[in-house]
Amino acid sequence: MSRALPARVPVLVAGGGPVGLAAAVELGRRGVDCLVVEPRRTVSRARPRCKTINVRTMEHLRRWGLAGRLRERAPLPVDWSRDVVFCTSLSGWELSRFTGVLGLAEDGDRFAETGQQAPQYVLEDLLREAVDELDGCHLALGTRVVALEQDTDGVTVTVTVEDEDGTAHRVVADYVLGCDGPRSVVRESIGARYVGGKALSPNFGMVFRSRELWQHVRHGPAVQYWVVNSVAPALVGPIDREGTWWGIAFGVDKETGARQARQLIDAMAGRALDAEVLSTDPWTARMQVVDRMRAGRVFLAGDAAHLNPPFGGHGLNTGIGDAVDLGWKLAAVLEGWGGTALLDSYEEERRPVQEAVVREATANMRVLSTDLVAGDLDAENPEGTRARQATGARIQETKRAEFHALGLVLDLRVGEDSSVLPPETPATGTATGSPRTGVRLPHTRLSDGRSLFDLLGPGHTLLRLGEHPADERLVAAAEACGLPLTVAEPGRLLGAAYRDALGARLVLVRPDQMVAWYGDEAPDDAEHLLRVLGGHVPRVPVS
Repeated sequence: MSRALPARVPVLVAGGGPVGLAAAVELGRRGVDCLVVEPRRTVSRARPRCKTINVRTMEHLRRWGLAGRLRERAPLPVDWSRDVVFCTSLSGWELSRFTGVLGLAEDGDRFAETGQQAPQYVLEDLLREAVDELDGCHLALGTRVVALEQDTDGVTVTVTVEDEDGTAHRVVADYVLGCDGPRSVVRESIGARYVGGKALSPNFGMVFRSRELWQHVRHGPAVQYWVVNSVAPALVGPIDREGTWWGIAFGVDKETGARQARQLIDAMAGRALDAEVLSTDPWTARMQVVDRMRAGRVFLAGDAAHLNPPFGGHGLNTGIGDAVDLGWKLAAVLEGWGGTALLDSYEEERRPVQEAVVREATANMRVLSTDLVAGDLDAENPEGTRARQATGARIQETKRAEFHALGLVLDLRVGEDSSVLPPETPATGTATGSPRTGVRLPHTRLSDGRSLFDLLGPGHTLLRLGEHPADERLVAAAEACGLPLTVAEPGRLLGAAYRDALGARLVLVRPDQMVAWYGDEAPDDAEHLLRVLGGHVPRVPVS
């Protein structure tokens, strides 16, 4: 314990994994004091867990000033490989290949940051540092939430400290975020439960070291190798370039995996190796979302709220999205300019995203290496050639969506179920890029090389895309209710094609870079618009 636990705090975050830490960064950068309660004193490197930091999470890291720091620490540079390879073994036949995967390659101006391959512990270390750098945030390591009770004035949280023999401390928080994973105490305390199913087949994850393996890889660098053979149908990939690897043996239970780990590694490699097993991680995929994500002043996020198969790399990134959404909305309410409708909108907006991710990840799981095994794949004869060609065609047909899923990452619309977005209205432009409320602002680069997103402020941003737009009513209404508003006018730095595609002279962007409203001039009742958007707006006319 670096210092005593506070008696009261605006926000208590239960769980200091990446999602809880991201929530603290979002809150702390907005001036909201928070306490992060985390049992682990050190970040475990035994299990890399998530390894894909997608483009949307990287855009949030850019907004927090952390994207460059993550890339500097990532063991695999983003330009090292952007490929996924399917093969009979790492030293065997190549069956198929996908390039430009997982947002690791530029796609015109579609996003501000490419994705980044990095073990979860690299991100977690960075976010711990970021929380420590925020004056109002306290990361209490070696502490655990064991119970909580809430009333109309706050939530009383019972916290135990590891080195105090279980002595109970009580902290009162205005709000509590349950980011404490699948075994969440916070979820249990509010009576929420997972709804959904589990896969029938187990999987055996492991981390191993083999400095010689790179000498035998026939397929060049790749972020993932899908091994298709009858002995060890598996998924394997490098953690670094020095010989540390992760692997998942499909359909292998805990006992079998522990007994046969070395044989599985040899079968993945396609030859006997000098290898050392560093850690193991048996798991079974779950496809579940909680029946409710909020009870009064208590909210759930990340794995405490939803679980999905790891295929496609969406789990942690979806949790970061939860943290951002909830973070800015809680800050708005605590700062006084946001109304309670913002808090109601958390589940309205995030549940459809979480459910879409679960559906997509479940679809990705329908075809794994176990389903691609066919006879004669390693045969050096015409039958083997035909079998490899047929399997390669099936891989291209069934697995492409898993590695090229930017639509799921960038283009989901939250407005259809949100009570804090106005009804959709036709755009004045007719181009396909015309804005819609509830979607991420379409990205572009300015002529000076900066991202358009770099012009957005920490609160709402009003983008002036045309000459002399009539926005006075909207600016005045924002000032009257204390809504933080940045007015950005990119002018000639923004290409005419982008302005024409959006088809509106004014675009109001939320703190999470989502389009809140657009039009050619401010609406007559600007105060009503801000109230719909969740603002706590005085009901007196604004002159």
